[in-house]
Amino acid sequence: MAKDYKILVINPGSTSTKVALFSNEQLLFDKKIEHGSEELFVFHKIIDQYGFRLDIILSFLKEKGIDHSVLDAVVGRGGLLKPIASGTYRVNDKMLEDLRKGVSGEHASNLGGLLAHGIAERLSIPSYIVDPVVIDEMKPVARVSGMPEIPRISILHALNQKAVARKAALDLGKDYEKVNFIIAHLGGGISVGVHCKGNVIDVNNALNGEGPFTP
Repeated sequence: MAKDYKILVINPGSTSTKVALFSNEQLLFDKKIEHGSEELFVFHKIIDQYGFRLDIILSFLKEKGIDHSVLDAVVGRGGLLKPIASGTYRVNDKMLEDLRKGVSGEHASNLGGLLAHGIAERLSIPSYIVDPVVIDEMKPVARVSGMPEIPRISILHALNQKAVARKAALDLGKDYEKVNFIIAHLGGGISVGVHCKGNVIDVNNALNGEGPFTP
């Protein structure tokens, strides 16, 4: 019989923190906590929200009566690291350093790996990030901006875009790596990506104001 893994999932966004508990692929509990501007205004930098958001997650676990000892892993939304390939990455010291520094910029997604590690470390279990916002699968032609000195770069809501694309492919009875989609994420920010056989070959820079305006 396959092991029953309990996985805590954390998705910090610009205006909310989403928390969920999974048993393998089955969702057991989830909650979206909205953050008003007056709550976040007191923090000078996004990284300063770490303790505030950690308390929210621990309160969620307490509210649901979840014994921390049952957790096998903690997964956080991937933040603004250096450009990397799509996938799942185990959180390590270098990643934590880059997230704290904001090596590619400052965004709420940077808190994902930090929060996952903060909870996992005390339980001696692994922590991961999945499909961070800096995944880079763009074709060379998509990098052309009109100025050779300023190439276009890939920053998108990769976690959501990839998940939606995989689900859409599954609904169609096809493999994500064999289909083409245009996926639009419409949230606190907007990213529109061209997914070609498993790769996001073109997308607007959702961090620095390229593409559609926020809703």
